[in-house]
Amino acid sequence: MLTPPRPIAFILASSNHGTMIVNRNDYRLIGENRGYGVGFQILNNSVFDATEVNFAMALLTCRRKHFGDGVIAIDGGANIGVHTIEWARHMHNWGEVIGFEAQEVVFYALAGNVAINNCLNARVKLAALGEACGELAIPQPNYFQASSFGSLEIRQNAKYEFIGQEISYKDESMQKIPMVSIDSLNLNRIDFIKIDVEGMEIEVLNGAKTTLNKSKPIMLNEIIKSDRAELEKFVTDNGYSVFAMGINLLAIHESDPTLQQISVVNNQVMLTL
Repeated sequence: MLTPPRPIAFILASSNHGTMIVNRNDYRLIGENRGYGVGFQILNNSVFDATEVNFAMALLTCRRKHFGDGVIAIDGGANIGVHTIEWARHMHNWGEVIGFEAQEVVFYALAGNVAINNCLNARVKLAALGEACGELAIPQPNYFQASSFGSLEIRQNAKYEFIGQEISYKDESMQKIPMVSIDSLNLNRIDFIKIDVEGMEIEVLNGAKTTLNKSKPIMLNEIIKSDRAELEKFVTDNGYSVFAMGINLLAIHESDPTLQQISVVNNQVMLTL
C-alpha cells in the first residue's frame, strides 16, 4: 500500500562542502532572484558564505601554529553544519569541533551531515548556548514553508526579523530544549568560538567568562540582532582587540600571537599566514 502524498522538505545536495542534507524551503526571497538563507545559498551557488568559512579555517590554522595540535572550536548556532563540516575536515588529525543547534529539525540535518561527510572529529548537540544551564522554550516554525530558518529568533527579540512566516511565541507553541553555557563544558582548551545565535550573543558571552579568562579563544560574534556597543565593551573589558567584519565582530585576545597577523586594509580585515 502506498503512503499518502506528503511534501518533501529535506533533500541531498552535491555542494562544494560535500554532500549536504539541505531544506529546499530554507530561503526568504527579497526581490527577483534575490534572497537569503543557508539553503538558498547552497542550492543556488553550491556554497555558503565561503569567505567567512575560509577565514575561520585560517584562524584555526593560526591557533595550531601558535598553540599546537588539539585545537578545539565551538560552532554556536551550527544550522545544518557548513562551518562544522568544513572546520572538521580542515582539522582532521589535529583538532575537533563541537557544534550546537537549538532547532530540533535542523539538528537532524546537522547530525546527518556530520555522518555523511565522515567528520568524526565533530560532535554536535541539540541545545542552545546561553548564560546558564537549564531549559529554554523555543518556537516551532513550519519547515515545509519557505523561510530563512537560520534567522529564527529562538528567544523573542526586540529586533524581530520576519523570516518568511509568522512565528508564534505563545506557550502552547513552544518546545523545551536543553540550554548550556560554554563554561559548563569544562574543556581544558578552547581555541575558537563562533556565536551566531540571533540576538542571544551577549548571554552566550556571559556564560563563557571563565573560559575566556582561561583559554582566551578567538571569537567571531554576529552583531545584527545584538547591541554592538555592549558586545564590544564586553570583549574589550576582557582583554580583546576587536575588528569589524561585516555582520560580525572578530575578537582576538591581546596575548594571542595571531593578533600580530591581523591587518586592516581599506576597511577589510586581512590575515597573513
